[in-house]
Amino acid sequence: MRIFQLLACTLVLLVMVACQSAPQPGYADLPNVVEKRAALQKKLVSLVPESQRQAAQAEATWLADTAYRAAAAIGRYNDPVFVNWLNNRAVNTRKHYRHRGLCWHYQHDLYRELRRRPLHYFSLGCCVRDRGRGGEHHVVYIKAKNGQWPSIIMLDAWWYAGRLKVEDESDAEDWVDDPKSTEILNTIYPAGHQRPMEHWSMVRKGTRYADYVYSDLPAARDSAQWKHMQEQMKEGLKRRRGKPFEY
Repeated sequence: MRIFQLLACTLVLLVMVACQSAPQPGYADLPNVVEKRAALQKKLVSLVPESQRQAAQAEATWLADTAYRAAAAIGRYNDPVFVNWLNNRAVNTRKHYRHRGLCWHYQHDLYRELRRRPLHYFSLGCCVRDRGRGGEHHVVYIKAKNGQWPSIIMLDAWWYAGRLKVEDESDAEDWVDDPKSTEILNTIYPAGHQRPMEHWSMVRKGTRYADYVYSDLPAARDSAQWKHMQEQMKEGLKRRRGKPFEY
């Protein structure tokens, strides 16, 4: 019996490790993930009025494909450490063993990538769960252009370290809309923007969690994170021969 228990614990540990390491290049084209992309596309189309569904197909396909591809690339770039809670500690500790990896980092990054194309049938938003309770969680959502909360599809790139987690209206009970974050990110990343995928909406100036500032502000430019971000963007653009993203 103890042998079986040990084997079961080992299997669970291996699954946890697999889910908390960033997906390898090509992940989004694996057969099971292609099926997930198609399922997300159908969910998105179902949000728009029936009279618009045929016309919305191409946009929904782009959103679904980009969400899975970008989430995987974001996971690799943020370089998660074993499990999410441990990675958060590595980011938040005063010694800052990691620059990034919090759920709202993933949220902002995914939002940035989904803003690369003007949308006609859908719109993006931010939502949060358990705000102010010490364990709040942030994700991106998509709704129909004139849709209302909570008729949404939530996209979580953080939970499985780049393996996109999709939730819909039936899971939205504990979530609230976050229009302020949406407005800020829309300003930083206008529709059709060409920001490099290494661009961060916010950088940390000091040792405290409250020391984050928007990266485009002059106050950010004396921070080590802002300088690191600039180096990363320069290297990324050089590696991609001037293209803002590749995933």
